[in-house]
Amino acid sequence: MSHSCRLLCGFLMSCIGWTGIIIATLTNNWVVTCKYGMDTCKKRVELETKSLWTECIISTALYHCSLNQILELPAYVQTSRALMVTASLLGLPSLALALLAMPCVKLNQDTEDTKYKRAVLGGILVLFISLCGIVSTVWFPIGVLHEDNLMSFGFSLYAGWVGSALCFFGGSLMTCCSRSDGSSQSLENRYYYSKHSGVSSPPINSHAKSAHV
Repeated sequence: MSHSCRLLCGFLMSCIGWTGIIIATLTNNWVVTCKYGMDTCKKRVELETKSLWTECIISTALYHCSLNQILELPAYVQTSRALMVTASLLGLPSLALALLAMPCVKLNQDTEDTKYKRAVLGGILVLFISLCGIVSTVWFPIGVLHEDNLMSFGFSLYAGWVGSALCFFGGSLMTCCSRSDGSSQSLENRYYYSKHSGVSSPPINSHAKSAHV
């Protein structure tokens, strides 16, 4: 796979993954819980969905959502909220760096080394976004499980998992495979020529010693 294809694949996966993380952050259906007995919960007469921002009650005749009180939230909700907001905000600069590292985008006095540094920095930021998403989407349902009867996962949680996985693969691709093939080949050729020129160069001090004798 060429250098441009690797960067493009990493950029597209990171962009789609960041979109999934934003969807998970803004939507309300993270987990479905039930406060009653298991028989009532299995009939799905009245269920409750929890997210980072709201708690919604779902029944046959009612759908009501209320905002979470910030001071009354447990630690896992506050931490998950902070991590997901951080991941959503870091997506824009990381993708901007990845876009500027593309071979088709050229700024004044751009070099291959500059583009490589941009791609690596953008990939590291995307990997950090993936880490924030993974920690939030794993810790949140575990915390809910210790409080209520956890029935199922919501589509917001699945969006966060898919988005975090895509950001992980996209960031890894940009970080580890962003070096162009031409630059690595030029480094090998430079080492090859410098090695052979050093071997073939005659010693200088021998002629000086013979003239002194």
